[in-house]
Amino acid sequence: MSDKLTKTLNIFVRTVQTGSMSKAAADLLMTTSAISQQIKQIELDVGLSLFNRSPRELTLTEAGELYYQSCLQMLAVATATSEQLQHLQNCPSGQLKLAAPVGFGGGLLSEPVKHLISQFSDIDVHLTLSDEPIDMIRTGIDLVLAIGPLEDSNLIARQLASWPLILCVHKNHALAQQPKITLDDLKAHNRIAHIAVDPALTHLTRGESTTLPKARIAINNMQTVIQFVLDELGYAILPEPEVRHFLATGELLEICTDWQLPHYDVFALTLARDTLAAKTKAAIKALNASFSAI
Repeated sequence: MSDKLTKTLNIFVRTVQTGSMSKAAADLLMTTSAISQQIKQIELDVGLSLFNRSPRELTLTEAGELYYQSCLQMLAVATATSEQLQHLQNCPSGQLKLAAPVGFGGGLLSEPVKHLISQFSDIDVHLTLSDEPIDMIRTGIDLVLAIGPLEDSNLIARQLASWPLILCVHKNHALAQQPKITLDDLKAHNRIAHIAVDPALTHLTRGESTTLPKARIAINNMQTVIQFVLDELGYAILPEPEVRHFLATGELLEICTDWQLPHYDVFALTLARDTLAAKTKAAIKALNASFSAI
């Protein structure tokens, strides 16, 4: 409800409650003439007389009583809405709609989501996992996690983390049986790749750059890339945080460690708004703290 409409309704209600335009004017710090003009404008808009006027008092007509009750209801709704909006702005609450790449469902979000629901009892989390672009306006998503670098966008991007990419193979794959694996050795084996992840490698000491052989298997889902590597279909560039537990158990091996891959950045995307809801601010803070510790 606009401030102008709220003011007009308050003028009418105060005039009814005081029974006098002059008393309403005094309460509202306005002139009696201004109150009179507002009441006349309301009656013109409604097309009916709302007051029975006499030198001593104002009383409501039947139309005026109906309008008065409607004003009370609208002002009550406006007040309640204002209080709820203030609560959302200052106290994290409500349903947080979060979207993230499928790979984040493997445990990367457990800690920040746990923090949110334990610290803020009024927050509920609705998580969507997808590797496809998210239309935040159409879906009503509050916060999207995205892997960068990002293309130009009208969204606000806040960097949460920068994580390494590593070249991996399963411990039982033929490559893993060689004492020292070189990039030339990779040519004889199948490369698995995410369709959006194909960075160059840089030698740690010589500084030269090169690219890997063309992928035999290209997939649009990182979790499937990881699974194919686990199933010994070939080698792949993988996000280190998403396979750390497999590296720790020895199921996956990092190969060609004399070559370095670039890090990949994780961003929190929000719509370009003047202010963020408290729940979204709390989520960004929790994600940043959790991801920074990885």
